[in-house]
Amino acid sequence: MGTGRNEQVVLTEVPSLGGLYVRAAAGAAGRALPGALAQRLPGRRRGSGGAPGDLPAVAHVVEGVVAEAARHEAFCRTVGAPLREGPDGTEAFSGYLHALAFPVAMSVLTRPDFPLPVLGMVHLANEVEHRGAVAVGEDLTVTASAERLRPHRAGAQVDVVARLAREDGEPVWTGRSTYLAKGVRVPGTVDDAPRGEFVPPAPTGQWRLPARTGRDYAAASGDWNPIHLSGPSARALGMKGTIAHGMYSASRALAGIAVPSETPFRWAVEFAAPVPLPGTVAVAVDDEGRGEAWRRSRCTGWDPGRGRPHFTVTAERLDG
Repeated sequence: MGTGRNEQVVLTEVPSLGGLYVRAAAGAAGRALPGALAQRLPGRRRGSGGAPGDLPAVAHVVEGVVAEAARHEAFCRTVGAPLREGPDGTEAFSGYLHALAFPVAMSVLTRPDFPLPVLGMVHLANEVEHRGAVAVGEDLTVTASAERLRPHRAGAQVDVVARLAREDGEPVWTGRSTYLAKGVRVPGTVDDAPRGEFVPPAPTGQWRLPARTGRDYAAASGDWNPIHLSGPSARALGMKGTIAHGMYSASRALAGIAVPSETPFRWAVEFAAPVPLPGTVAVAVDDEGRGEAWRRSRCTGWDPGRGRPHFTVTAERLDG
């Protein structure tokens, strides 16, 4: 995972997610919703003479980004993650580091020359390498860029890569998020391997999620995407109703597995179907080893009534 080949655009501060969503909405103004929004992909890149579907070949960079103690604690409380103390102070939870980097990633998605509609995008998957403990209060540099625009059976998908590095340039956290723009068509062949039949495992727990879950996570993470806030705002963007943030589910699942403190590890999440709000999620956690003997874990979440999968989170120790 990397962004080194892109031209760097240095931002003076972390952008406001609220302002970025306003920018995204302004970019969609004048088009019918949700149909025209979902189907819009210009034949040429907006604001340039690029080929169809070109992604901006830039990386946005913000220096001096800090995981603030109060915000980190609020996030951990919202997703049920424990506060862990390391030799350099409280260790930042890996799910929170995604939230810390997300506004910089969103600033790439809302550029005038970004070819996909941002509002209504569906979160498909994440892959994260968490290579070193990050202390709350530590200065970090955040870098984000977009890669691999390609077709999906339901539209077009794109990866957004975010990296957190220390002041000496050492990367400590790298995340690749994959998003789907429904109804958008781009050239290429769809890699559409059939999913195996889902057989729910024996549950080890259950989440009961009230209607306010999306708003609670938005307040903790800063991600005020309208599809997570209310029924009317979600339906305006083509959803059947309010759905939980994907990273709420991923972070809550990650909080419940057995990764020891300070352990370098890799984790990933695949989203199969959105979690409606309010709703109930059955979960099953399977850990291989505990404490320093931990090797890998899996957390699966599904609809206990219909037996339909929502997400799978996997994590494994990084050796070397």
